[in-house]
Amino acid sequence: MNILRTPDACFANLDGFPFAPHYTTIRTADGSDLRIHHVDEGPRDGPIVLCIHGEPAWSYLYRKMIPLLTAVGLRVIAPDLPGFGKSDKPAAREDYTYQGQVDWMNAWLIANDLKGLTFFGQDWGGAIGLRMVADHPDRFDRVVVSNTGLLLPPEDAPEEELRAVEALKASPRTPTLIEMGRALQGMTGGSKLVKFATWQKFAWETEDFPVGVLMYFGTSRGSRLSSAIAMGLRKLGMGKIARSPLVKAYEAPYPDARYKMGVRAMPSRVPLLPGDPSTEAQHKAWAVFEQFEKPFLCAFSDDDPITATQAAEFKKRVPGAKGQPHTTISNGGHFVQENAPEELSKAIIEFVRATRA
Repeated sequence: MNILRTPDACFANLDGFPFAPHYTTIRTADGSDLRIHHVDEGPRDGPIVLCIHGEPAWSYLYRKMIPLLTAVGLRVIAPDLPGFGKSDKPAAREDYTYQGQVDWMNAWLIANDLKGLTFFGQDWGGAIGLRMVADHPDRFDRVVVSNTGLLLPPEDAPEEELRAVEALKASPRTPTLIEMGRALQGMTGGSKLVKFATWQKFAWETEDFPVGVLMYFGTSRGSRLSSAIAMGLRKLGMGKIARSPLVKAYEAPYPDARYKMGVRAMPSRVPLLPGDPSTEAQHKAWAVFEQFEKPFLCAFSDDDPITATQAAEFKKRVPGAKGQPHTTISNGGHFVQENAPEELSKAIIEFVRATRA
């Protein structure tokens, strides 16, 4: 496996991220050494909150929450998924699979021998982290999720919608940034498969995937994503946006387009169509969670169009979710860690306090 490593200099002087790096090297299935980074802050003997980021972020996403959680005695461990942040970056598209990310992070979990964990995950962080919980339930005491899901391909998708997805994938035309934003913002409406496939196609076919710009607009509050993109580009221009400290921080892991294979490939690994290779493993994970009686909390945003239905699924199917003080975070957007760090941290803190033995 050809593996790239972002130079340390790329991470110098990031706004609001003073945390020391920690590294664990695991062995991949093909025998390669893969170095995974994590943040580790707070008292060594404090209850551990394991926070895993999603697409296309990295542990920088938790910089606002870490001080809030550690201030009350919690220890926060926030890894970067391989391909993201300060972790190593396999260079080929085929290196990135859903199962591969789960395997890599399970190896990291075991290498660090982490136990007694409170898991928190959002987006891919939830999708991968929940699989880790299902594989190692004895290492976790409780679960908190936000704006994520343990997704399965729909079994009853209309044939015409499946054909539309295939036609979109076969088209030589790449969706524009605004078209992609409009598709994601409209995920609460019909033709969800086509709309999500628009995001997948944009991500994979955009060689210099605009990670920082997407995070800039993805954390804009009070407006629709596509409108925010159009207005921002018109009023500010790409040059001014690119100079934003937030954009610089989210682009820092990727000194050039070669380093972006992970952030480009992972959207296409979401189980979307029948026959997806992750389907069997997802069913097995759900079988675990349908018997999971440890405390399980949902803290979803009220305005995330991508994961709007998933909180109800967890509440219905996970025994440990019954009777818990689930919370809905107002105007948190998809990246609730950026937009509502105080509310989300409070929910985690109170949940840990209420459910500790």
